Amino acid sequence: MGSRACMLRLTGLSLVMIVAGYEVQAADIDGVWASDAAQCKNIFQKTGNRVSFSKDADLHGSGFIIEGNQLRGKLGSCTVRSRKDEGPEVNIVAVCSTDVAISTVQFRFRLTEPNRILREFPGMPDLQMGYERCSM
Repeated sequence: MGSRACMLRLTGLSLVMIVAGYEVQAADIDGVWASDAAQCKNIFQKTGNRVSFSKDADLHGSGFIIEGNQLRGKLGSCTVRSRKDEGPEVNIVAVCSTDVAISTVQFRFRLTEPNRILREFPGMPDLQMGYERCSM
């Protein structure tokens, strides 16, 4: 962006970008995210308007789907119970369930660009992972 001032702010689950004093609505974090955008078609499949994980998704990378207050991964799903927006970060507490267990999980999404995010678990920096938006 050169020398222009740029600030990112999250509103709900959307990103608002303020560039040189003008507020511009940018990408929403709802969507389909993969660890490697080149692998989106191998990780996800679309049937009608519904996106799901392909049978062999885990062979091609990691990913998740965000739809409002619902987050889905290959092995489980989460419902957002609380969310706090802090600049380019969204801190989330969610109840997540798998076939084996239900647990409360705290994590953070940090937007680095409109189509790139980092998923972080507070207190566990080794689990930080970047994701790119898939166009499905």
